[in-house]
Order: sequence, then structure tokens, then C-alpha cells
Amino acid sequence: MTAMTRIVVLYALALAAGALALQWLQYQFFARVFTVEIYIALIALSFAGLGVWAGMRLARRTPSPAFEKNDAALASLGVTRRELQVLELLAAGKANKEIAQALGVSPNTIKSQIASLFQKLEVQRRTQAIQKARELALIP
Repeated sequence: MTAMTRIVVLYALALAAGALALQWLQYQFFARVFTVEIYIALIALSFAGLGVWAGMRLARRTPSPAFEKNDAALASLGVTRRELQVLELLAAGKANKEIAQALGVSPNTIKSQIASLFQKLEVQRRTQAIQKARELALIP
């Protein structure tokens, strides 16, 4: 260790000790003035920190792999490209009129395409269709 390095390290340690002493003095002042409030704040901060830490540990999500559409299932079910578009918009939570506007067709056309999708997927409701489509990897 060179002489210059020793001087820098000693100077840094002296500064750290001085800062620690000032912090201790400031704490002593606050401890006399705000005793109960400091303890309550410290307890609240520790529980908040514990909650954040536990939440991050318990709710950790692994990144999902890239979505790959199951073309074999599409072909075996006979789902057309347009029906797949309708299914994707259904999964996005769009209403029939919104889907019709987005695709530039009439709402009656969308109703018939949804009925066709229900028949092909063997479901009764929109939520079932979306769930089954996700299970079959037709939509992300």
C-alpha cells in the first residue's frame, strides 16, 4: 500500500467517523424530543420493508417463453384466419360492435363467426372459448 493510498484511506475513515458522530448526536436530540414517534416510525418502516421484500419474493414471476401459435390445432379445428382475428379481439375484451368496426364487417357477420368458433371449439360462452384457445395455444 502506497503512502498516498494510506492517507486517502485514513482521511476517508476520519470523515466516516465524523459523520457517524454527527448522526449519533442528531439521533440523541431527536430521541429526547420525539421518543415515541421515532419508535413507531421505525417499526412501521421495518414492517413496510418486510412487506415489500416478502411481496417481491412470493410474487416473483418467471418470464414466459415466447408464444408459438399451434398451427396444427388451427388446421385440425378448421379455424380460419378471420376467425382467429375475431378470437384475438374477443380475448382483448372487445364487444361484437367493436370487433365489427375493427375488421370492417357487420355485427351480424361477427355473430356468425363467433357462433362458428363456439362450434369448432366445442364451447358455449366467450370465456370458455378464450380459455380453450389459450390451452390449445391458438392465442397468447
